[in-house]
Amino acid sequence: MLGFGIVPEQASSANKRGGCFDPHLMTPNPYFFIVIFCGVALVFPLMPLALAWLWRRFFQPPKPGAGKNATYECGVESVGEAQVQFQSQYYLYCVIFLIFDVEAIFLVPFAVAFTGLPVGAFIAILVFLLLLIEGLIWAWSKGCLNWAVKG
Repeated sequence: MLGFGIVPEQASSANKRGGCFDPHLMTPNPYFFIVIFCGVALVFPLMPLALAWLWRRFFQPPKPGAGKNATYECGVESVGEAQVQFQSQYYLYCVIFLIFDVEAIFLVPFAVAFTGLPVGAFIAILVFLLLLIEGLIWAWSKGCLNWAVKG
């Protein structure tokens, strides 16, 4: 009787060896699962986009006109310039927030594994924290954290 995964040519060679079959014939290629994963990762986001495009292409009625081609669809003409000036402190405040937000992301794994880490890891995280504190002191001394509302 043939075993699962053995073709007749391999079965005859397995019978010559005493009825044993090669267990490597039963294991799938490890790259097969990576190909499946990549395929699903591509199909899952692209399929709704393709379906939405097809829906728009075949079921949406065309709506040409001057109102549709205007800058704003609401029918109200824009007033003033499109470019609005803002202070650079807003940008700096945002960048500083992002830096310290990323710091929290790096500190959480360290805090979770704190008791099992060697002394070298503790020194590395201490250097990381000291650099961040130095950046905070620099931003504070330059006045980046002063929030002045001009009205």
